[in-house]
Amino acid sequence: MLKIAFDPIYAHPLPEGHRFPMLKYELIPLQLKHEGIINDQNLFSPEILNEKWICPPHEKAYWEKLKNLNLSYQEEKRTGFPLSAQLVERELRIAQGTIDCCHFAMDFGVAFNVAGGTHHAGSNWGEGFCLLNDQAIAANYLLQNNLAKSILIIDLDVHQGNGTAQIFEHNAQVFTFSVHGEKNFPFRKEKSDLDIGLPDGIGDDEYLKIVSETLPKLFDTLKPDFVFFLSGVDVLGSDKLGKLALTIEGCKQRDTLVFEACKKRNIPVQVSMGGGYSADIKVIVDAHCNTYKVANELYF
Repeated sequence: MLKIAFDPIYAHPLPEGHRFPMLKYELIPLQLKHEGIINDQNLFSPEILNEKWICPPHEKAYWEKLKNLNLSYQEEKRTGFPLSAQLVERELRIAQGTIDCCHFAMDFGVAFNVAGGTHHAGSNWGEGFCLLNDQAIAANYLLQNNLAKSILIIDLDVHQGNGTAQIFEHNAQVFTFSVHGEKNFPFRKEKSDLDIGLPDGIGDDEYLKIVSETLPKLFDTLKPDFVFFLSGVDVLGSDKLGKLALTIEGCKQRDTLVFEACKKRNIPVQVSMGGGYSADIKVIVDAHCNTYKVANELYF
């Protein structure tokens, strides 16, 4: 069964100017239900994450400031959100949802978190709408519980997964792979195990060629036993915060490449949705829903 972490708090209200990035989290499951891809049995609401799984990968001092709403003005500004207890709870539920999805992925091959992909959160900072790094927390959870020994994080968001790269910079059990716009945010890049920085304006053919040639080499070399996939749709040419030029069909083919590589090797994959900022919310939702549809067709 396709299992999907979703909680209404994912789309909780924010002050004017901050609402748009959240709207898609509510619309994605509604659209999938409308199309008959899922029903209520596919959805589950995660609990609040136990604090013991936050440090590591995050530093205790950072978590204490975040938990107590004591970020400095500059630290809060860097996150892009006005800090609140509800926002921290949201991050905790997202991280727990990603952990839960790891277990479902081991049972069914693949599982999704409607939110997540908070890859800009580093060990001691929040940034770019990310306060806690859900996939980093879940990867550490798998390692600590001996549920995985070799993890591959495939980050295909238009923005480099700088927080994830920094967190696992010295961890040989986690390989971080990021394909992103070289001249896009974050402007100070961290060092992933493999970074492919792309020029502005790259389209479907060149992008898909890079991904299709790189993935098999990584899988065959690393032989991971678990995969995290950050499937941001801000690679679209319509995206307001991206500088690439993929079509919706090209984005769908990208997802197919990742899922086929995992399924062929019987490697469970957890998916967090990442970014998507096209002006038309329908484009964002349709592109994200395609990721679910591809997985549903391949696995179920």
